[in-house]
Amino acid sequence: MGVFLGVNFQTHPIMNIKRNIIFALESRKKNGVPITENVPIRMRVIFASQRIEFTTGYRIDATKWDTDKQRVKNGCTNKLKQSASEINADLLRQYTEIQNIFKEFEVQNVLPTPAQIKDSFNARMKDAPVTEQETAEGPKISFWEAFEEFVRECGKQNDWTDATYEKFAAVKNHLKEFRDELSFDTFTENGLNDYVDFLRNKKDMRNSTIGKQIAFLKWFLRWSFKKGYNQNMAYDSFKPKLKNTPKKVIFLTWEELNRLKDYKIPQTKQYLERVRDVFLFCCFSGLRYSDVYNLKRSDIRDGHIEITTVKTADRLVIELNNHSRAILDKYKDVEFEGHKALPVISNQKMNNYLKELGELAEINDPVRETYYKGNERIDTVTPKYALLGTHAGRRTFICNALALGIPAQVVMKWTGHSDYKAMKPYIDVADDIKANAMNKFNQL
Repeated sequence: MGVFLGVNFQTHPIMNIKRNIIFALESRKKNGVPITENVPIRMRVIFASQRIEFTTGYRIDATKWDTDKQRVKNGCTNKLKQSASEINADLLRQYTEIQNIFKEFEVQNVLPTPAQIKDSFNARMKDAPVTEQETAEGPKISFWEAFEEFVRECGKQNDWTDATYEKFAAVKNHLKEFRDELSFDTFTENGLNDYVDFLRNKKDMRNSTIGKQIAFLKWFLRWSFKKGYNQNMAYDSFKPKLKNTPKKVIFLTWEELNRLKDYKIPQTKQYLERVRDVFLFCCFSGLRYSDVYNLKRSDIRDGHIEITTVKTADRLVIELNNHSRAILDKYKDVEFEGHKALPVISNQKMNNYLKELGELAEINDPVRETYYKGNERIDTVTPKYALLGTHAGRRTFICNALALGIPAQVVMKWTGHSDYKAMKPYIDVADDIKANAMNKFNQL
């Protein structure tokens, strides 16, 4: 294998899923002639090169439909005497629901499958729409009662991981520290700005972290509005100006990977051996922490592993190489709880131990980072070991694979990336590595 140079690449903290939502009349023919009367109105959602069709529950004559505005023409009614204003209001509601679903997946940094979008939408449409009278009066529920209901409902609906529950527990703690007696009326534009100031000045958060906290809060406020608990829509247009630089993410060079693999762990620190093995398995398989944690012996087949990923529910087949196979063989006769294949501890403990291991193995190349707190630019230099975490394993695998000349389409089948765009940062890294490697000839 070749030598990998210390190249960093960047990702944005919150995913942006490009989508197109279109309302159109269903195209039907009878005896070769287009049907123009009482035609179903469909909602079409296009994202990630995939298309989903939804029935809206409404029909209209083609002459009464405005194709450009994607709405029923003013003053028109359909066969059921439903008015244009009634139909158009519900089409807008359906549009808003779809947008909210995408925003929630973006906050979780998950690219949903068409099935997940469809299931989420259908589940929401089963709920009876809130009447004007109900909305005006509002259900008698406090801010914190609503928050608890939100966590229970969305957690169950979206199959949250423990990590997501922990994130919202932190959100709750920050909100309580900001103001214990909160109401939905607190979060006017001024109230939201006060909260941003609190996170910056009292909690000492970077702008990127503040952006994530506001995104979580807006998710809750959107949900509360839909439920009729919250009549304050200031959150919808609130976009704080937060200077940001893309987050720098590092991976291990091939030389660093070998250094880590060959490091002789002291007798007093033998607990690091299993941590190293699990991390190296991620480096040689591309698995996320959540998937290596859930890896069962039954997932291991002849020369490959077959898993359904925790984060995206993708079905993956990943061939074993000599490195990943050797790690599995090492533990094949060791019994672990739940028939697990590897000795995986909690993510937090593993991240802490990886930093300790990295320091001992002298993975200490300086990593330069720039971030903002308010308008203040802060530049830091940190040794690489201090930034090591479980996800560095997956990134190391991808960069190594691409730099070895393995086609991106093949790597995507192993990692479950469905969007070619998501691979571009890695491809750029591989190109840089190849260019730098070629330059070594100039030194001869």
